[in-house]
Amino acid sequence: MGPWLDSITTWLAANPSWLSVAIFLVSFTECLAIAGIIVPGTVVLFAVAALAGSGVLPLQEVLLLGFLGGLLGDGVSYFIGRYFHQNIRRLPGLRHHPEWIGGAETYFQRYGIASLLVGRFIGPLRPMLPMVAGMFDMPLPRFIAVSIVAAAGWSMVYLIPGWAAGAAVRLPLPEGFWPQTAVVAGGLAVLLGLSIQASLRNKRYATPLIALTSLILLLAVFLGWPYLPQFDQGLMTLVQEHRSDVAQTFVVIVTRLGDFRTQFAAGALLVAALAIARQWRHLLFAAGATVGAALCNGAMKMLFARARPEVLLDPLTTYSMPSGHSSAAFALFMSLAVLAGRGQPTRLRLTWLLLGCIPAASIAMSRVYLGVHWPTDVLAGMLLAFFTCATSLAIVQRHTSLPAMPIRVWWLVLPLLLALFAICGALELPHALARYQYEAHG
Repeated sequence: MGPWLDSITTWLAANPSWLSVAIFLVSFTECLAIAGIIVPGTVVLFAVAALAGSGVLPLQEVLLLGFLGGLLGDGVSYFIGRYFHQNIRRLPGLRHHPEWIGGAETYFQRYGIASLLVGRFIGPLRPMLPMVAGMFDMPLPRFIAVSIVAAAGWSMVYLIPGWAAGAAVRLPLPEGFWPQTAVVAGGLAVLLGLSIQASLRNKRYATPLIALTSLILLLAVFLGWPYLPQFDQGLMTLVQEHRSDVAQTFVVIVTRLGDFRTQFAAGALLVAALAIARQWRHLLFAAGATVGAALCNGAMKMLFARARPEVLLDPLTTYSMPSGHSSAAFALFMSLAVLAGRGQPTRLRLTWLLLGCIPAASIAMSRVYLGVHWPTDVLAGMLLAFFTCATSLAIVQRHTSLPAMPIRVWWLVLPLLLALFAICGALELPHALARYQYEAHG
């Protein structure tokens, strides 16, 4: 695959006007039934996103192209399944590889709508599940709604790393940025590796190990941030260079979803819904994770008293580390992800955690984009949330594992939280648009 990929990237580098088409087509192919299994789209996506990040395309355009391409791939796959139904097994490729559709069919029948969200991040299932959804006559409006959410998260996870790598190579970043970045990435890789290995092997100490590792890394960030100035400055430069009025309007709405009042209301709704459903152990876990993160965040801010970046014309006067938005968002969404994964296979639980990281990371990075937090601030907030979530879960599971929540509870929890975030976003939208018009014409 090396020479083939090199020839494509070389041609696109010489013809950057075709890069938009390439991102759209590769995203479409990666999510298209059968083709998505055969074509190594993930590697190609990273390569073309890196080219785009080298100064050819802004991030928002790359994400939009990836989102639309993935959405079209989902739609075509869905209608293929809807048209052929059970005769789909006779299509070229599936006749000789029935296991391709067999695994997706079993997965869809077991998890329903959730399979389209989680399976989006599982390579062999991603292109096949929309086709299976069509084969089983899933209502089109429901499929479209789920596919929009899944495609949005997928485009962020698969395109941002490549684009950021291309942008970082192009920019004149501070000397020492890459060694410091390697240290930070190495610490996170240790946390990720230990968590995955202990979970896959079903070790009883997996959750306490995650809590301990998160605490050690959190302390390392608190003690080591004065020695990571190039990492902070370099990443801040990378993010700030690509600010735009249109993107800022969206980012302001995202960051408002992490405000204390919004997160407090979301946590209170979650706890109240679990109390109404009499899910007491689940309630104790969620309350311990979210309240613990809030209390620890306030105490640590006062203890370290780190000043905020001087990016804004009128910088905030409150302390900076750890980021309250980051810790609150990760605590809430990680709690939801843990609850969603109860009673499911280990790989599926890990995928739920990945899904939970997407909205939390969006809120956390919005703080760096707006210039109100250093990257190490949001990193510390994330690690704090990991620690409180894992500690709360370890305490609740001290004697027996936390069982899966009944589906009826999710039909109570999710509509409440979605309604809350929708209302908060709608209330913030007029203010964000007003700021955009003022900055654009003022």
